[in-house]
Amino acid sequence: QVQLVQSGGGLVQAGDSLRLSCAASGRTFNSYAMSWFRQAPGKERELVAISWSVTSTYYVDSVKGRFTISRDNAKNTVYLQMNSLTPEDTAVYYCAALDIKSGSYFRDQKKYNYWGQGTQVTVSS
Repeated sequence: QVQLVQSGGGLVQAGDSLRLSCAASGRTFNSYAMSWFRQAPGKERELVAISWSVTSTYYVDSVKGRFTISRDNAKNTVYLQMNSLTPEDTAVYYCAALDIKSGSYFRDQKKYNYWGQGTQVTVSS
């Protein structure tokens, strides 16, 4: 069993930065791709970024160049550094773990094995 505990988030102004953290329990962190999703009010939850390894990452177009996903395998932690935030980034952010050996499609949320508790990010204009 893996537990994901998120920290970070809060209320910031447009143009500010925030860093989210997601710490995983267990000793198999390397075997999971780690993703960040977000759900804005009235919208479906969407993928933001995924890290399959320290060097293999993917971002959706809306955050490319502004957000950076990184992972510290020694600390079993994945981060989401968010720069140049806009009000459109306001959402509840979730980290999630996907077993890499499953070969599951990373955009299929139902395939993710574990989820963090979610953290609110609010960006004021």
